[in-house]
Amino acid sequence: MTLLQVMPHDNADQVMLRTRDASRIAETLRGLGVEFGRWDVRAEVLPDTTQEELLAHYRGEVDALCARDGLVLVDVARLHPAPGPEWAQRAAKARAAFLEEHRHAEDEVRFFAHGTGCFYLHLDQAVHAVVCEAGDLLSVPAGTRHWFDMGPRPDFAAIRFFKEEDGWVGDFTGDPIARAFPPLDALVDGDR
Repeated sequence: MTLLQVMPHDNADQVMLRTRDASRIAETLRGLGVEFGRWDVRAEVLPDTTQEELLAHYRGEVDALCARDGLVLVDVARLHPAPGPEWAQRAAKARAAFLEEHRHAEDEVRFFAHGTGCFYLHLDQAVHAVVCEAGDLLSVPAGTRHWFDMGPRPDFAAIRFFKEEDGWVGDFTGDPIARAFPPLDALVDGDR
């Protein structure tokens, strides 16, 4: 299930809020200018599901969101486990690329159609770790310092929305803050 864990930006060991209540997550994030919502999961995403097939399952929601927010480019980011060391190396490289704090010149809008990933939002002297799972829609405002963890064995498919073709270009802050916070697997294991 979706999870929000809030910690002071200077003390990852102090948990100020930990909830899986979708209404509370949405309310908390809304107060920070972050949109969180849910779409019905319409289909299982398999390793051979094409981008076109995946987008077709959510065409109504995708078109409505694009019209509402002026989004013009839509694609799918995905990783699925595969056998062999090549996949493990590729997955580790992909994971490392997103684990440094950065920001973007436009909103970062993602719908998780499959799997899990965690956005860490550095806002108001706190880090808001948002573990997103299939069905979650998250819109992170432009300029928000954040990082993303896809876990040690990435398995996700996310529909990405952009206003500009180069909308994902990251402005890395150089702040090592991400290294001080629990990774995705530790956050999720905290419930066990």
